[in-house]
Amino acid sequence: MKKLFIVFIVFFQVSLAQNAFETANQLYQKGNYNAAITNYESILASGKQSAELYFNLANCYYKLHKVAPAIYNYEKALQLNPNDDEIQTNLEFAQKKIVNNIKEIPQVGFSKLIQNFTSAFHYNTWAYISVFLAFVFLAFFVGYYFSKTAAHKRLFFTGMIVVFLAVIISLSAGFSRKNKLENENFAIVFAKITQLKTEPRKSSSSKTELHEGVKVVVLESIANWKKVQLADETTGWIEENAIKELN
Repeated sequence: MKKLFIVFIVFFQVSLAQNAFETANQLYQKGNYNAAITNYESILASGKQSAELYFNLANCYYKLHKVAPAIYNYEKALQLNPNDDEIQTNLEFAQKKIVNNIKEIPQVGFSKLIQNFTSAFHYNTWAYISVFLAFVFLAFFVGYYFSKTAAHKRLFFTGMIVVFLAVIISLSAGFSRKNKLENENFAIVFAKITQLKTEPRKSSSSKTELHEGVKVVVLESIANWKKVQLADETTGWIEENAIKELN
């Protein structure tokens, strides 16, 4: 009886979230973006999240010309679905509204190849690929075991080696992608204007002025200050309440 009650509660919550999502979508279509935001945010507050939810929420903020929350939610959507071209395109449009023009220092050589390869999929996708390849490896093993001729055995054995290497590569890519996402703590500047300080105190000199929407990497924390790094590798201190972390 208790299990049935729990199932009913879960089903009821899912139904409420789905209804709220559909209502929010209808409000968005009517141009009532503030009301749509309220509904989307209520779904997030209930613990439900999806790339589509963050994407729709970001679109609402973008329509209202709220740069920082739009970029923040596009980034959250990309975390869940990194291969979605529409999310990436909308994020790029939102980023064009950022006042700061910070040039990212591009990676070159082998490290760039590795990063491009591992970031091709979310780490969960790499896990699915690894599982699929493991079944392919098993199929080759069965073929090798039951083969009657030396030629067929060589063929299946070669396939086993190739697929085994592919499993190792996909697993490594997945772990690398997971570690990168967990260890790199990104944040979005939400303050309209804030100063990047040389030291974690208000009286210290300013390195540069940052505007809302700028993406930074959080390196460390001291009291109410965060040490951050910009895309051009400039580092400095920013007040904690000026940013919102993505992780």
